Amino acid sequence: MTRIVLIVEDTELCRDTLEMTLMKLPNLAVQSVTSAEEALEWLDANEVCALVTDLHLPLMNGFELIEAVRGRPWRSSLPILVISGDSDPRIPTRLAKLGANAFFSKPYSPAEVRHTLEQLIDGPPS
Repeated sequence: MTRIVLIVEDTELCRDTLEMTLMKLPNLAVQSVTSAEEALEWLDANEVCALVTDLHLPLMNGFELIEAVRGRPWRSSLPILVISGDSDPRIPTRLAKLGANAFFSKPYSPAEVRHTLEQLIDGPPS
């Protein structure tokens, strides 16, 4: 069974890099959108196993997206990974309080993101 990871990234190069990184995982498909609004529509209409988002998005930012996702009871345990170029040291704490599962600052290690995603959706290796 193929599972879907939703990527929310408005920069094409960053989106392409994430897609290539995550498509290496077995039985995983990647769907990309460029805004938080599109992401919420997609999440309401489709089954996904995880959400990977940037923080700086047009109109609604990544923080607001995470709040909206966590506000949907059927999405309260959806794994959320955040990747951002923002260097504000308060971001990891703020994201943890909102319910994000992991934070990676740019530049990030694609292998680390892939490994963290695998652990969040499959659990630790047995």
